[in-house]
Amino acid sequence: MDVGVLGIGAMGRNHVRVYSELKGVDTVYVYDPLPENAAKAGEYARICTSPEELLEKVDAVSICVPTRYHFEMAKKVIQAGINCLIEKPITLTAEEGLRLLQIIEDSGLVVGVGHIERFNPIVSEMAKIAKRPAYVSIKRHNPTSSRITDASVVEDLMIHDIDVAFNVLFKGEEDFQIHSAGSANFCEALAVFPHSVLAISASRLSSKKFRTFYVESEDFTAEGDFMTQEVYIYRKPGKYGVENERYLQENIIEKVLVNKVEPLKVELKAFLDCVKGKKSFPVTPQEALKNLQICERIRETADRCSLGEGTEE
Repeated sequence: MDVGVLGIGAMGRNHVRVYSELKGVDTVYVYDPLPENAAKAGEYARICTSPEELLEKVDAVSICVPTRYHFEMAKKVIQAGINCLIEKPITLTAEEGLRLLQIIEDSGLVVGVGHIERFNPIVSEMAKIAKRPAYVSIKRHNPTSSRITDASVVEDLMIHDIDVAFNVLFKGEEDFQIHSAGSANFCEALAVFPHSVLAISASRLSSKKFRTFYVESEDFTAEGDFMTQEVYIYRKPGKYGVENERYLQENIIEKVLVNKVEPLKVELKAFLDCVKGKKSFPVTPQEALKNLQICERIRETADRCSLGEGTEE
């Protein structure tokens, strides 16, 4: 199978590298309007001079262009009859996402969206652990980067955890309120469900990079790290002691056995398998649109918070 990558920024280069390592991929073709960007992928791929040239040569394509171009590029690829994986977010706005969804549904093609954390092995472990939890906290903080210039921290970073939370941990639950506060580069969001509270924070101002989750339930506490792919569970044995008039609790600590993998490699292999089998990609355009709609709700409440209105009714 011949594959293509449109847009050779940081993420596009990773797509090229992984495709070149996958069995079943014959040739990787790339296009970027900046020749110097395309040249950075020359070690692994053949460079095309236009999107049209690339689309004539491939069976499937990754769309890794800046977010503001997602709608037009995806439309071009789909109208050319090529299966595609669109890097998150699906489009710049939910309104564009709705229009693209109509194009996708009429195409009969395999179209997925690259929410990469869905393929991180700790997410399936979180889903097993966090069944109707009392409290979930997910944090994703990065140092300042010039990598993203056309998306707020909500669509850039927080959207990863929005996807995990609303399409895995709280899948199917529509009864919730959103509260949020922040700016273009940091945001804290709180989703209040009838039985649980979900806190998500994201920042592009941190001096330390960390991506963690924390779950509290009546009988245990769990914590994990998206980067190290490690998960620990702290269970309450029900044994308490007293020392110096202070209560002590002895927890049982379990380290969950996680098969560590490169999530992007799992994601792109899944995409090509779906293309070969003509099956739906695990992250559907409908789910990706829902993620973007929640992003917009969070940004709207955060904007109102700066005016003293921080709650969505």
